[in-house]
Amino acid sequence: MYKVFFAAAAAAALVGAGCGTVVRGTTEKVTVESNPPGAQVVSNMGMSCPAAPCIWDVPRKQEFVATFSLDGHYPVQIPVTTRLSGGGAAGLAGNILIGGVIGVGVDAATGAPLDHTPNPVIANMVPIESRPAAKPRRGRGTRGES
Repeated sequence: MYKVFFAAAAAAALVGAGCGTVVRGTTEKVTVESNPPGAQVVSNMGMSCPAAPCIWDVPRKQEFVATFSLDGHYPVQIPVTTRLSGGGAAGLAGNILIGGVIGVGVDAATGAPLDHTPNPVIANMVPIESRPAAKPRRGRGTRGES
């Protein structure tokens, strides 16, 4: 009798293990946009976008910095962090009730309960102002002239 109970409990734990990983996946789509559109975007993780807007498939537990560059504009760097999401918290709660330590461990290792913020990542590009031409100085003449 104990063997049957133990086998059923182990099966339930394995079925529920990593609930958030199963439901939400280990990656998240992160949108990068620029205003005006068309900026080149690179991340410190090696992802790139030749002309924003683009969508990157990013590991849920990976934080990164997106660097935007556009001719005639100052570069912009935006840090993207992770946070526990509502759906991720529900998955963790399900793991605690059904999957136990195994499920919580799987989700923690994969980052399944996390979301990236901000998402979308929007860079407002600031134009580089061209300096106005220097105004000619008006001379008053030289001293000693008569």
